[in-house]
Amino acid sequence: MVIIHGNIKTMEERDYRDGFLSIADGKIGAIGDMGECPGGLLEGDEEVIDAKGHLVMPGIIEAHCHMGITEEKKGMEGDDCNETVDPITPYLRAIDAINPMDAAFNDALQAGITSAMIGPGSSNVVGGQFAFVKTHGRCIDRMVVKAPAAMKIAFGENPKVNYSGQGTSPSTRMAIAAMLREELTKAVSYGKKKEQEPDMEPDFRYECWLPVLRGEIPLKAHVHRADDILTAVRIAKEFRLRMTLDHCSEGHLIMEELQEAGFPAIVGPDMASRNKIEVQNMAFKTVGLLAKQGILTAVTTDHPVSKIQFLPICAGLAVKAGMPQEEGLRSITINAARICGVDERVGSLAVGKDADVVIFDGSPMEVITRTLCTIIEGKIVYYDEESGILC
Repeated sequence: MVIIHGNIKTMEERDYRDGFLSIADGKIGAIGDMGECPGGLLEGDEEVIDAKGHLVMPGIIEAHCHMGITEEKKGMEGDDCNETVDPITPYLRAIDAINPMDAAFNDALQAGITSAMIGPGSSNVVGGQFAFVKTHGRCIDRMVVKAPAAMKIAFGENPKVNYSGQGTSPSTRMAIAAMLREELTKAVSYGKKKEQEPDMEPDFRYECWLPVLRGEIPLKAHVHRADDILTAVRIAKEFRLRMTLDHCSEGHLIMEELQEAGFPAIVGPDMASRNKIEVQNMAFKTVGLLAKQGILTAVTTDHPVSKIQFLPICAGLAVKAGMPQEEGLRSITINAARICGVDERVGSLAVGKDADVVIFDGSPMEVITRTLCTIIEGKIVYYDEESGILC
């Protein structure tokens, strides 16, 4: 496939006002100005897309959601987001519950969203393992880019509300932190023992912690309130672990502390209702303020809390609230890829990366913009028949 006459936004160092992009074997083969386009590309058997000056950019990335785990229109039968009988469940794997038949996947494709970080919810102190997947397919195993990709932990209201009524811990923020520390301490001991005895029989409960302890994947911390954010930072520092700060609703109140801590933030869902005390200071301005402070940031819908297809609009509302436009696009492309640890494959248009490409008739951060074509790994997975861009 070759895309010609595109206004190519690479999210790398250079863009192309009138450019071409070629795709081979699911990867980006070449990219450049139309004047540099090899004639052979247009004379062979390649599928040609004439972008007609429209915006060509990397596929959009959702850095935190529950698509396919909390399915739309299916009620309890389609809700596999939280195992609410045990507050510590690190061994749960998102890939065992993600249903690619969920209607949200099709909505994502029509919005130009080509990949997403999906995992358990926040009812448990430790919820389980996230997976980073492409948004097109029927078999989740073939859609996976990275699994496990993160370990979910949660602070604040959600674990408290879920377990305080059951007459068991945690019912306070102190208990949440203590239970997480206890679990991490046991995991560290298990890891040390396994280093000393590599042939020991694996313990299913603690094997899942090894990628976290080795720094291969981060903790994914559900945090809204400033004090919960700082507790998460405190524990991650104690155990010397990587971490992402998900939601980070009051992050703008402690920006200097977060800059010093050095953890990235995935901010949102700011389009949702302030239906809990801990989100009373939630605002679209937060992500822009954190970005200006030098913190690596991404925007999230937290689908289904707000709909997956509104992700680029959420980035646009963040821009309206003060975030620079370029940073708005980065928050749903290359920044999201870096935070999720998959930027070697997705998040920007560069030779050798996955050919996840979207063509829009305007900025995706504007409500009236249409998605003309969504391409994942070199295959057209959504196409607007009225666009007339297929040659």
